[in-house]
Amino acid sequence: MSERGEPTTAGTAEQAWRRTPDIPPAPPTLSPTATILAGAATVAALYLGRDVLIPLALAILLSFALGPLVTWLYRRGLPRVPSVLTVMLLVTVLLVGFAALVASQLTHLAQQLPTYEHNLRVKARELAEAAPGGGIIDRTADFLRDFGREIDRITVRAKLEDPGQAAGDRTAQTEPQRPIPVEIHEPPQAPLQALTTFVGPMLQPIATAGIVLVFIVFVLLQREDLRDRMIRLFGHGDVHRATAAISDAAKRIGRYLLMQLVINLLYGMPVALGLFLIGVPNALLWGMLATVLRFIPYLGPALAAMFPIALSFAVDPGWITPLLTIALFIALELFTNNVLEPWLYGSSTGLSPLAIIVAAVFWTTLWGPVGLLLATPLTVCLVVLGHYVPQLQFFEVLLGDQPVLAPEVKFYQRVLAGDPHEAAELAEDLLEEQPLEAVLDGVVLRALVFADQDRQRGVLEPGRVRAVAEHIRDIVADLAESIDATPAGEPTGDGRPRILCVGTRTSLDTAAAAALVELLQRRGAAAALTDAAALLHGAAASGPWDLVCLSYLDASAMRQARRLVLRLRTRLGRDTRFCICLWGASKQEVTQARAGVQVEAVATTLADAVALAMAGREREQEPAQPRADASAA
Repeated sequence: MSERGEPTTAGTAEQAWRRTPDIPPAPPTLSPTATILAGAATVAALYLGRDVLIPLALAILLSFALGPLVTWLYRRGLPRVPSVLTVMLLVTVLLVGFAALVASQLTHLAQQLPTYEHNLRVKARELAEAAPGGGIIDRTADFLRDFGREIDRITVRAKLEDPGQAAGDRTAQTEPQRPIPVEIHEPPQAPLQALTTFVGPMLQPIATAGIVLVFIVFVLLQREDLRDRMIRLFGHGDVHRATAAISDAAKRIGRYLLMQLVINLLYGMPVALGLFLIGVPNALLWGMLATVLRFIPYLGPALAAMFPIALSFAVDPGWITPLLTIALFIALELFTNNVLEPWLYGSSTGLSPLAIIVAAVFWTTLWGPVGLLLATPLTVCLVVLGHYVPQLQFFEVLLGDQPVLAPEVKFYQRVLAGDPHEAAELAEDLLEEQPLEAVLDGVVLRALVFADQDRQRGVLEPGRVRAVAEHIRDIVADLAESIDATPAGEPTGDGRPRILCVGTRTSLDTAAAAALVELLQRRGAAAALTDAAALLHGAAASGPWDLVCLSYLDASAMRQARRLVLRLRTRLGRDTRFCICLWGASKQEVTQARAGVQVEAVATTLADAVALAMAGREREQEPAQPRADASAA
């Protein structure tokens, strides 16, 4: 058996037909009201506790990246505490060196900016002259200005024509009202207050960075202890599952961070080199900032490109440098997004593209720009929890990138929704990897079994039953036509086995029989399709038949099958050989069918039925007592 409980051998394949096609039943959950309240309380706690949770989340994320280095030093003989301190010292030196280099580049850029003022004025004038409409903005402004002056002249003329108004105006002019001047003076700030005003905004990020560094040190020092506590808290009943969850999360996040670093370096180095060749000043600065800013999803690449593009307009009085700079960033973005990321990321995170976007919006709303940085790693943790914790399985279903429906369920759902074209596309995709028999057995027949179960429950009315059966028959015919004709070495001409496939109760049984006919004809048999009513009450198809296959999707219909076999023996002849095709039956159901119906064989899959039909005419004269059980064989 596989981990998800699916049969792994041909002998147990028939047991999978009657199982529920969806994911195993979810464990008992809270009521909808309690679930909504719990979710709201969790979101509120994340928002209100962001001052503590953001540094902690950053520390845990960075510990995933630094943990392997600490482990490497520890395994080389360096004790735990010196290993952590060495790694933290190395990180601090790198950060300080990076900050110093950026500061020096910014200082050099600030000294050069005044020399670019003339170029900016020239470009502004050229853009104004090249505006569409030949100065339409200036003409519109002149029109509005003239229009206002005309309104003022009309108002003055009306006042002069009204003597009373003019007299009032003259009185008002002789006694003008003088406005009272008001001046606001702020008291001089104390030195400490002025220092707080200017330095205060800088202290918060510095304090956050310090807290993050402290958290990182303690997480790295107590990593094994924290792991044990997580196992005790969430997995004391299943240590194996908890250990697998922690290892899976660490592997996914570590690989994500490593691949993100590699991609950013492969992006930042061409940026620096390209800008240097184009002639944009401080190319090293922009390459370094591009490497760092790309860690921020969506906004990072735009910010990384905005500054050098703006600077390219200032350094060159012409347009060659700005155009080359824009083309450089567009080319790098296209190459990174369409080649590097799919190649290096692969399935490292296990998130669907929609989940990444939704997670970015959610965490940014809660925690601001830092939430955007942490969105993907935090969502990866949720997906891992959903995979290993049954109560949180909805996270994996909603956010994961793995298919949540089996192919046969997707096929049946599309047919049930009246979209046979998409169902046919799904079957054709499977046909590229599997033979036709496997696709018909594993997908088409299972979909027919699901439809028959819905019919018995009364949720599928007769009209839709017929529509589903017709759609599936058309799909099977199209799939058979897309495959080459009779394979070499199969019987042809008069030596072909003559097989009659009979749909017994409903159009769904007939659709399953039609699939068997398609396979038999591809194998060179002279196969024909009919239904029980036409065979009993109409003209019988030309015989004799080497084998008559009765198609049943419901194993509980064996009483009807017994009566049908007796009537058909009378009509077709006592020597006619019968096979009950009990699609998707279990071993117990096959045993009951053999005991209740006097037939030569029972088949549960299309492959079994085809093997029985193609066994050859030498079996015609075999006695009926040693009935073959195709599924057991």
